[in-house]
Amino acid sequence: MSREMIQDIFKRTGAQALFITDPHNMMYISGFRGGEGMVYISPKQQVVITDSRYTEAAGKESSFTVIEENHGHKRTQILRELLAVDGAEIVGYEDKFMRCYEFSRLTNSLPEIQQWLPLDESIDAIRQVKTPEELKLIAKAESIGDAAFSEILKFLKPGVTELETAAELEYQMKLHGAQGFSFNTIAASGIHSSMPHAVPTDKKIENGDFVTMDFGCTYEGYCSDMTRTVVVGKADAKQREIYNIVLEAQMAALGGIHAGLTGAQCDELARSVIRNAGYGDHFGHALGHGVGLYIHEEPRFSPQDSTVMQENMVISVEPGIYVPGFGGVRIEDLIVIKKDGVENLTHSPKNLIEL
Repeated sequence: MSREMIQDIFKRTGAQALFITDPHNMMYISGFRGGEGMVYISPKQQVVITDSRYTEAAGKESSFTVIEENHGHKRTQILRELLAVDGAEIVGYEDKFMRCYEFSRLTNSLPEIQQWLPLDESIDAIRQVKTPEELKLIAKAESIGDAAFSEILKFLKPGVTELETAAELEYQMKLHGAQGFSFNTIAASGIHSSMPHAVPTDKKIENGDFVTMDFGCTYEGYCSDMTRTVVVGKADAKQREIYNIVLEAQMAALGGIHAGLTGAQCDELARSVIRNAGYGDHFGHALGHGVGLYIHEEPRFSPQDSTVMQENMVISVEPGIYVPGFGGVRIEDLIVIKKDGVENLTHSPKNLIEL
């Protein structure tokens, strides 16, 4: 993170020092990936406070000063010393992340702070537009998902369970370079596919089942996200109908999204297709969400989101139709917003695959 960006934080918030405790923001600001401790920044000082488990890694990952917290030098004492150097009395803190217990402990221990400023999403907002280096890392993570999808097509067959499918996807992502997972892998078959966030079970995949797979990995801290729905066996007429509507909705969105539209306008590009086909009541979630260091970031493609899209925001495009008692379809790609359109980071096929 550049010095100019740090200075902009103080200009926008009016704080004299900031306590950063969200692990993703800690990494974004300092480079430290451990997620344990706190980042303290002021116009004069940039410090990572963490314990002995992470001090060596923090020293390698971050250009900030690293201070070890321990029983003889507790975090509140370290903060008191740092605040004294700055003469800081107005401190910004991450109210959306800090636990009530931790906030109460700090306010009681640091009476020299005269004003606590809730930062809300001030830090998160800086992360919305991705740098060229961030885009490369997200693209790499998404390519790992593409490779895993190619392999899972060889694995799926009647008799394989949802749990086995999820495990194979995760194994393949690791095999192709994933360092972790963006979220718990979803593998939902048959009537379970009508649940957007179904948890894999020991249900065996049967001939004629929809199988919806939503999965992602992390690479150098950055997330990927993609969803594909296939049919094991031959699709029936209703399955084909639903699948083609979802695909048409996604293609309409991919063809219409560009910088300058609001999140609500982007959402409507896909939602109108599904609504006009008679399935509007079966598409309950937003069209997409920002992706970066965390799997669900702002902004969103949502009927309620008035954020104006900017170039190099990375957002998922994932329309779906979910019919209880029958099944569901979701198709999800990860895109980079551009001035006149989008760059699609997901390259797996989207035609209806019958295995």
